[in-house]
Amino acid sequence: MSSSSPSRIENLCIDRGLKLTEQRRTIARVLSEADDHPDVDQVYRRATRLDSRISIATVYRTVRLLEEANILEKHDFGDGRARYEEVQDDHHDHLIDVKSGKVIEFFNKEIEALKKRIAHELGYELIDHRLELFAKPISSPDEDGAA
Repeated sequence: MSSSSPSRIENLCIDRGLKLTEQRRTIARVLSEADDHPDVDQVYRRATRLDSRISIATVYRTVRLLEEANILEKHDFGDGRARYEEVQDDHHDHLIDVKSGKVIEFFNKEIEALKKRIAHELGYELIDHRLELFAKPISSPDEDGAA
């Protein structure tokens, strides 16, 4: 990404009046370009490849600032690390492969309808939810050593 065109997260920061230092800009770009759900250490490693002056403390402060500004969303996928993704306009859920740690985003109309129906049946209007499915790959009989 060229340094002249701001990333999605940089634009959100500008829209919300957040001060963007060069180091924050670099961190924002790293987060905008992430196609996974990186933790702070991963963001730090990626950012320092672009600017070796960035400290881990700066990454922590910037991530916290972006989370408080509702630009980043924090997830706990059960691996003991806070993981982050840009707040999305479109809703999606997550399936976490417990063997590899891979996070798969998905949307399912039936689940969306069911969660609303459950809330309604209990006398509530659903305003938000998070669904994280923890799963392991289904192994074929050959992988288990069976015939």
